[in-house]
Amino acid sequence: MQFDRLWLNAALVTMDGPEGDPLGVIRDGAIAAKDGRIAWLGPRAAIPGSAAETIDCAGAHLLPGLIDCHTHLVFGGDRAGEFQQRLAGVSYEEIAKAGGGILSTVRATRAADEAALVASGAPRLKALMAEGVTTVEIKSGYGLDIQTELRQLRAARALAAAHPVRIETTLLAAHATPPEYAGRRTDYAAHVAQDIIPAAAREGLADAVDAFLDTAIGFDARETAMVLDVAHGLGLPVKLHADQLRDDDGAAFAARHGALSADHIEYANPAGLRAMARAGSVGVLLPGAFYFIRETHHPDVAAMREAGLRLALATDLNPGSSPALSLLLMLNLGCTLFRLTVEEALLGVTRHAAAALGRQDRGRLAPGLLCDLALFDIRQPADLCYWIGRNPCTGRVVGGR
Repeated sequence: MQFDRLWLNAALVTMDGPEGDPLGVIRDGAIAAKDGRIAWLGPRAAIPGSAAETIDCAGAHLLPGLIDCHTHLVFGGDRAGEFQQRLAGVSYEEIAKAGGGILSTVRATRAADEAALVASGAPRLKALMAEGVTTVEIKSGYGLDIQTELRQLRAARALAAAHPVRIETTLLAAHATPPEYAGRRTDYAAHVAQDIIPAAAREGLADAVDAFLDTAIGFDARETAMVLDVAHGLGLPVKLHADQLRDDDGAAFAARHGALSADHIEYANPAGLRAMARAGSVGVLLPGAFYFIRETHHPDVAAMREAGLRLALATDLNPGSSPALSLLLMLNLGCTLFRLTVEEALLGVTRHAAAALGRQDRGRLAPGLLCDLALFDIRQPADLCYWIGRNPCTGRVVGGR
């Protein structure tokens, strides 16, 4: 058999092992690519052919390319001033109600053209890529009008065209109520459903639709359902920001609406978590936001495990509640703050992160999947969760290149 490329002398962390061994490590392994996909993998001694190019991994660990399945990477300005306010004791919710928070970034994002959004987003994207990330989800949600929401999505598409990385775009117009709709939240939700989502769908700019279900600073269940139902009707999968600051029964709502994932879920109740697991939704934990806004109510990971809920980890990269540029740091925070196991954390940035995006063609090392790889100079997989501030990534492959 003739391959395009062959990587050998590596410990393959397949994330596709049998029950009880989810990491599925193959010592002294090799992996081959053809036409951008994995054509074969296994012990080096069993290589069934040759390749036009062979890469010696020098004993390093080779994982599926990491996946950051929840970011708000494209935005204008920053919120360092609000960081100072929170240090002085002002809560995230108080800042939002005073016109700060999401709305302050909305003003800065509306003032930025597409070129400016691409230019500011590129360094953030490169920081993630440098750690072995090969897929990044980028949400809109800082425009809250048709023009800026679509501009954010176009900027995300432009970043994908300019860098060797896969970008999944998510329309999050139902992120907050813009000032021009003050006191008319339901009217704005209707505008999102009737105008913004169809506009994004017509231009093919959105891979999914998200909404912030929160009775105080987001949208209530009826308004959120209005948004998600339109998305489903247009053939777009849906996601949900849920149960971040209080239990709004968002996990159960996500399950009822067939959401790919419900994200944050610190306050999700056990019944809702069980409903998510039955529905196949993924729970996305965002320890960067938990840490940065100094939350104290931990997600009920024990209930999540008992329910059999698949868990993903992501940076939630955004200017207000998680200015985090390191998915590797999220591995450590997920383990130290939420007490995830190493296996749970690593599945959370590979296999389960892919599921949270509805992408079954990545996140594992298996024949037929996309050949997206990350090479790490580590002694054991646990090193990726253990070290703080170390980036051991020595190589990254997207589509076999």
